[in-house]
Amino acid sequence: MILVAGSTGKLGSEISRLLAKQGRQVRTLVRATSDKETVRTLSALGAEIVEGDVRDAASVAHACKGITTVVSTISSMPTRYVAGENDIARVDAGGVKTLIDASRKAGVERFVFISFTMDSRFPLRDAKREAEKNLTASGMTWTIFRPSFFMETWLGPMVGFDYEKATARLCGTGENPVSYVSLRDVASIAASSLEKPSAKNALIPIGGPEAISQKEAVEIFEETEGRKFAVEFVPEAAIAAQQKGATDPMQQSFAALMLGLAAGDQVEMKNTAKEYGIHLKSVREYAREVLPQTVSR
Repeated sequence: MILVAGSTGKLGSEISRLLAKQGRQVRTLVRATSDKETVRTLSALGAEIVEGDVRDAASVAHACKGITTVVSTISSMPTRYVAGENDIARVDAGGVKTLIDASRKAGVERFVFISFTMDSRFPLRDAKREAEKNLTASGMTWTIFRPSFFMETWLGPMVGFDYEKATARLCGTGENPVSYVSLRDVASIAASSLEKPSAKNALIPIGGPEAISQKEAVEIFEETEGRKFAVEFVPEAAIAAQQKGATDPMQQSFAALMLGLAAGDQVEMKNTAKEYGIHLKSVREYAREVLPQTVSR
Protein backbone atom coordinates (compact mmCIF):
# COMPACT_ATOMS: atom_id res chain seq x y z
CA MET A 1 0.00 0.00 0.00
CA ILE A 2 1.13 3.56 -0.81
CA LEU A 3 0.79 6.42 1.65
CA VAL A 4 0.44 9.88 0.11
CA ALA A 5 1.28 12.66 2.55
CA GLY A 6 0.07 16.04 1.37
CA SER A 7 -2.79 14.39 -0.47
CA THR A 8 -5.22 17.29 -0.05
CA GLY A 9 -2.91 19.70 -1.87
CA LYS A 10 -3.12 20.10 -5.63
CA LEU A 11 0.00 18.04 -6.36
CA GLY A 12 -0.71 15.37 -3.75
CA SER A 13 -4.32 14.91 -4.82
CA GLU A 14 -3.28 14.52 -8.47
CA ILE A 15 -0.65 11.93 -7.53
CA SER A 16 -3.28 10.09 -5.48
CA ARG A 17 -5.65 10.11 -8.45
CA LEU A 18 -3.01 8.75 -10.82
CA LEU A 19 -1.93 6.01 -8.41
CA ALA A 20 -5.55 4.95 -7.93
CA LYS A 21 -5.98 4.95 -11.72
CA GLN A 22 -3.03 2.55 -11.91
CA GLY A 23 -4.99 0.20 -9.65
CA ARG A 24 -2.72 0.70 -6.66
CA GLN A 25 -3.88 0.66 -3.05
CA VAL A 26 -3.63 4.20 -1.76
CA ARG A 27 -3.84 5.56 1.76
CA THR A 28 -4.06 9.32 2.17
CA LEU A 29 -2.95 11.25 5.23
CA VAL A 30 -5.41 14.09 5.86
CA ARG A 31 -5.74 16.56 8.69
CA ALA A 32 -8.91 17.15 10.70
CA THR A 33 -9.03 20.62 9.14
CA SER A 34 -8.60 19.42 5.55
CA ASP A 35 -11.11 20.54 2.95
CA LYS A 36 -14.05 18.15 3.22
CA GLU A 37 -14.81 18.16 -0.49
CA THR A 38 -11.21 17.23 -1.33
CA VAL A 39 -11.34 14.40 1.21
CA ARG A 40 -14.59 13.14 -0.32
CA THR A 41 -12.96 13.21 -3.76
CA LEU A 42 -10.02 11.15 -2.47
CA SER A 43 -12.41 8.69 -0.87
CA ALA A 44 -14.34 8.37 -4.13
CA LEU A 45 -11.10 7.32 -5.81
CA GLY A 46 -11.02 4.33 -3.51
CA ALA A 47 -8.30 5.75 -1.27
CA GLU A 48 -8.21 4.83 2.39
CA ILE A 49 -8.50 8.01 4.44
CA VAL A 50 -6.38 8.24 7.59
CA GLU A 51 -6.57 11.32 9.75
CA GLY A 52 -3.25 12.59 11.04
CA ASP A 53 -0.73 15.41 11.02
CA VAL A 54 3.02 15.36 10.41
CA ARG A 55 3.36 17.60 13.46
CA ASP A 56 2.00 14.70 15.53
CA ALA A 57 4.40 11.73 15.61
CA ALA A 58 1.85 9.25 16.96
CA SER A 59 -0.64 9.88 14.16
CA VAL A 60 2.13 9.58 11.55
CA ALA A 61 3.33 6.28 13.03
CA HIS A 62 -0.23 4.99 12.83
CA ALA A 63 -0.59 6.09 9.21
CA CYS A 64 2.64 4.30 8.23
CA LYS A 65 1.54 0.87 9.49
CA GLY A 66 1.40 -1.64 6.63
CA ILE A 67 2.81 0.84 4.11
CA THR A 68 5.45 -0.16 1.57
CA THR A 69 5.86 3.19 -0.22
CA VAL A 70 5.47 6.80 0.91
CA VAL A 71 5.03 9.76 -1.43
CA SER A 72 5.44 13.13 0.27
CA THR A 73 4.33 16.45 -1.19
CA ILE A 74 3.76 18.17 2.16
CA SER A 75 4.67 21.82 2.61
CA SER A 76 3.42 24.76 4.62
CA MET A 77 3.80 27.04 1.59
CA PRO A 78 2.25 28.76 -0.18
CA THR A 79 -1.34 28.67 1.10
CA ARG A 80 -1.27 26.83 4.43
CA TYR A 81 1.36 28.88 6.21
CA VAL A 82 0.59 29.99 9.77
CA ALA A 83 3.57 31.43 11.65
CA GLY A 84 4.46 29.41 14.75
CA GLU A 85 1.82 26.80 14.01
CA ASN A 86 1.90 25.50 10.45
CA ASP A 87 5.16 26.91 9.20
CA ILE A 88 8.46 25.92 7.61
CA ALA A 89 10.09 24.86 10.88
CA ARG A 90 7.18 22.69 12.04
CA VAL A 91 6.08 21.22 8.70
CA ASP A 92 8.76 21.42 5.98
CA ALA A 93 11.58 20.66 8.44
CA GLY A 94 10.22 18.93 11.55
CA GLY A 95 7.16 17.37 9.94
CA VAL A 96 9.03 15.79 7.05
CA LYS A 97 11.67 14.44 9.45
CA THR A 98 8.90 12.91 11.55
CA LEU A 99 7.44 11.28 8.44
CA ILE A 100 10.83 9.92 7.31
CA ASP A 101 11.62 8.55 10.77
CA ALA A 102 8.18 6.93 11.12
CA SER A 103 8.48 5.41 7.65
CA ARG A 104 11.85 3.89 8.42
CA LYS A 105 10.62 2.45 11.74
CA ALA A 106 7.53 1.01 10.05
CA GLY A 107 9.65 -0.86 7.49
CA VAL A 108 8.66 1.28 4.50
CA GLU A 109 10.72 0.19 1.51
CA ARG A 110 10.55 3.27 -0.69
CA PHE A 111 10.10 6.98 -0.13
CA VAL A 112 9.41 9.56 -2.87
CA PHE A 113 9.97 13.17 -1.89
CA ILE A 114 9.01 16.28 -3.85
CA SER A 115 11.54 19.08 -3.34
CA PHE A 116 12.49 21.91 -5.75
CA THR A 117 15.38 23.12 -7.89
CA MET A 118 16.26 26.38 -6.12
CA ASP A 119 19.62 26.16 -4.37
CA SER A 120 20.40 29.55 -2.81
CA ARG A 121 20.16 29.69 0.98
CA PHE A 122 16.75 30.55 2.47
CA PRO A 123 14.45 28.90 5.05
CA LEU A 124 12.28 26.79 2.73
CA ARG A 125 15.24 25.65 0.64
CA ASP A 126 17.22 24.77 3.77
CA ALA A 127 14.30 22.70 5.09
CA LYS A 128 14.00 20.86 1.78
CA ARG A 129 17.71 20.08 1.58
CA GLU A 130 17.77 18.88 5.19
CA ALA A 131 14.84 16.58 4.41
CA GLU A 132 16.72 15.25 1.37
CA LYS A 133 19.75 14.60 3.57
CA ASN A 134 17.67 12.76 6.17
CA LEU A 135 15.99 10.69 3.48
CA THR A 136 19.16 9.60 1.69
CA ALA A 137 20.64 8.53 5.05
CA SER A 138 17.51 6.63 6.12
CA GLY A 139 18.32 3.28 4.54
CA MET A 140 15.09 3.30 2.52
CA THR A 141 15.12 3.32 -1.27
CA TRP A 142 14.51 6.92 -2.17
CA THR A 143 13.60 9.17 -5.08
CA ILE A 144 13.89 12.93 -4.86
CA PHE A 145 12.22 15.10 -7.48
CA ARG A 146 13.22 18.73 -7.85
CA PRO A 147 10.67 20.49 -10.06
CA SER A 148 11.26 23.98 -11.42
CA PHE A 149 8.66 26.74 -11.15
CA PHE A 150 5.05 25.48 -11.44
CA MET A 151 3.29 27.32 -14.26
CA GLU A 152 -0.03 27.02 -12.41
CA THR A 153 1.47 29.11 -9.60
CA TRP A 154 4.03 31.41 -11.19
CA LEU A 155 1.93 32.14 -14.26
CA GLY A 156 -1.17 32.78 -12.19
CA PRO A 157 -2.95 35.58 -10.32
CA MET A 158 -1.60 34.57 -6.89
CA VAL A 159 1.86 35.96 -7.72
CA GLY A 160 0.78 38.86 -9.90
CA PHE A 161 0.44 37.18 -13.30
CA ASP A 162 -3.25 37.95 -13.71
CA TYR A 163 -4.13 36.69 -17.17
CA GLU A 164 -7.82 37.49 -16.70
CA LYS A 165 -7.08 41.17 -16.13
CA ALA A 166 -4.17 41.14 -18.63
CA THR A 167 -1.65 42.36 -16.08
CA ALA A 168 1.70 40.85 -15.13
CA ARG A 169 4.27 41.63 -12.46
CA LEU A 170 7.68 40.35 -13.58
CA CYS A 171 10.71 39.71 -11.40
CA GLY A 172 13.93 41.44 -12.44
CA THR A 173 14.34 42.12 -16.14
CA GLY A 174 12.05 39.22 -17.08
CA GLU A 175 14.60 38.09 -19.66
CA ASN A 176 16.18 34.96 -18.14
CA PRO A 177 14.85 31.54 -19.27
CA VAL A 178 12.75 29.46 -16.88
CA SER A 179 11.69 25.83 -17.36
CA TYR A 180 8.09 26.38 -16.26
CA VAL A 181 6.56 22.98 -15.53
CA SER A 182 2.99 21.82 -15.13
CA LEU A 183 1.98 20.44 -11.76
CA ARG A 184 0.20 17.61 -13.56
CA ASP A 185 3.38 16.59 -15.37
CA VAL A 186 5.25 16.46 -12.07
CA ALA A 187 2.46 14.31 -10.65
CA SER A 188 2.58 11.99 -13.66
CA ILE A 189 6.33 11.50 -13.41
CA ALA A 190 6.17 10.96 -9.64
CA ALA A 191 3.38 8.37 -9.93
CA SER A 192 5.16 6.56 -12.77
CA SER A 193 8.50 6.54 -10.97
CA LEU A 194 7.46 3.61 -8.79
CA GLU A 195 7.79 1.39 -11.87
CA LYS A 196 11.15 2.81 -12.96
CA PRO A 197 14.34 1.11 -11.74
CA SER A 198 16.25 4.22 -12.84
CA ALA A 199 14.36 6.26 -10.22
CA LYS A 200 15.71 4.23 -7.31
CA ASN A 201 18.11 6.27 -5.18
CA ALA A 202 17.99 9.04 -7.76
CA LEU A 203 17.70 12.82 -7.63
CA ILE A 204 15.70 13.98 -10.65
CA PRO A 205 15.16 17.61 -11.71
CA ILE A 206 11.90 18.26 -13.57
CA GLY A 207 11.11 21.11 -15.93
CA GLY A 208 8.84 21.79 -18.85
CA PRO A 209 9.52 21.14 -22.54
CA GLU A 210 11.18 24.51 -23.06
CA ALA A 211 12.92 27.26 -21.15
CA ILE A 212 11.31 30.65 -21.82
CA SER A 213 11.63 34.04 -20.19
CA GLN A 214 8.91 35.77 -18.20
CA LYS A 215 8.62 38.26 -21.06
CA GLU A 216 8.10 35.44 -23.56
CA ALA A 217 5.42 33.97 -21.29
CA VAL A 218 3.61 37.31 -21.37
CA GLU A 219 3.87 37.39 -25.17
CA ILE A 220 2.38 33.89 -25.39
CA PHE A 221 -0.58 34.94 -23.26
CA GLU A 222 -1.00 38.13 -25.27
CA GLU A 223 -1.14 36.12 -28.50
CA THR A 224 -3.53 33.59 -26.98
CA GLU A 225 -5.82 36.17 -25.41
CA GLY A 226 -5.63 38.66 -28.22
CA ARG A 227 -4.81 41.70 -26.10
CA LYS A 228 -1.77 43.44 -24.65
CA PHE A 229 -0.77 43.03 -21.02
CA ALA A 230 0.09 45.86 -18.67
CA VAL A 231 3.52 44.79 -17.43
CA GLU A 232 5.24 45.88 -14.22
CA PHE A 233 8.88 45.05 -13.45
CA VAL A 234 10.09 44.53 -9.90
CA PRO A 235 13.87 45.17 -9.79
CA GLU A 236 16.05 42.44 -8.29
CA ALA A 237 17.50 45.01 -5.88
CA ALA A 238 14.03 45.70 -4.52
CA ILE A 239 13.33 42.00 -4.09
CA ALA A 240 16.69 41.48 -2.37
CA ALA A 241 15.90 44.36 0.00
CA GLN A 242 12.52 42.79 0.70
CA GLN A 243 14.19 39.48 1.52
CA LYS A 244 16.79 41.14 3.76
CA GLY A 245 14.16 43.12 5.65
CA ALA A 246 11.75 40.25 6.13
CA THR A 247 11.50 38.81 9.63
CA ASP A 248 9.16 35.94 8.77
CA PRO A 249 10.67 32.77 7.15
CA MET A 250 7.80 32.58 4.69
CA GLN A 251 8.36 36.14 3.49
CA GLN A 252 12.10 35.51 3.28
CA SER A 253 11.48 32.36 1.25
CA PHE A 254 8.97 33.92 -1.10
CA ALA A 255 11.36 36.79 -1.87
CA ALA A 256 14.14 34.26 -2.50
CA LEU A 257 11.91 32.36 -4.92
CA MET A 258 11.19 35.62 -6.74
CA LEU A 259 14.93 36.20 -7.04
CA GLY A 260 15.29 32.67 -8.39
CA LEU A 261 12.65 33.38 -11.00
CA ALA A 262 14.45 36.58 -11.96
CA ALA A 263 17.76 34.72 -12.31
CA GLY A 264 16.21 31.99 -14.45
CA ASP A 265 16.05 28.24 -13.95
CA GLN A 266 16.67 25.87 -16.84
CA VAL A 267 16.16 22.09 -16.69
CA GLU A 268 17.10 19.79 -19.57
CA MET A 269 14.20 17.36 -19.95
CA LYS A 270 14.86 15.45 -23.18
CA ASN A 271 16.09 12.24 -21.52
CA THR A 272 13.58 12.32 -18.64
CA ALA A 273 10.64 12.93 -20.97
CA LYS A 274 11.75 9.99 -23.10
CA GLU A 275 12.28 7.75 -20.06
CA TYR A 276 8.77 8.48 -18.75
CA GLY A 277 7.06 8.64 -22.13
CA ILE A 278 5.42 11.94 -21.27
CA HIS A 279 4.31 14.87 -23.38
CA LEU A 280 5.28 17.86 -21.27
CA LYS A 281 2.78 20.70 -21.29
CA SER A 282 4.10 23.91 -22.82
CA VAL A 283 3.29 27.41 -21.60
CA ARG A 284 1.30 27.94 -24.79
CA GLU A 285 -0.81 24.86 -24.07
CA TYR A 286 -1.30 26.07 -20.51
CA ALA A 287 -2.41 29.49 -21.76
CA ARG A 288 -4.98 27.89 -24.04
CA GLU A 289 -6.18 25.75 -21.16
CA VAL A 290 -6.76 28.60 -18.71
CA LEU A 291 -8.14 30.89 -21.39
CA PRO A 292 -10.53 28.49 -23.18
CA GLN A 293 -12.82 31.21 -24.52
CA THR A 294 -10.11 33.25 -26.18
CA VAL A 295 -9.09 33.11 -29.82
CA SER A 296 -5.52 33.67 -30.95
CA ARG A 297 -5.00 36.59 -33.31
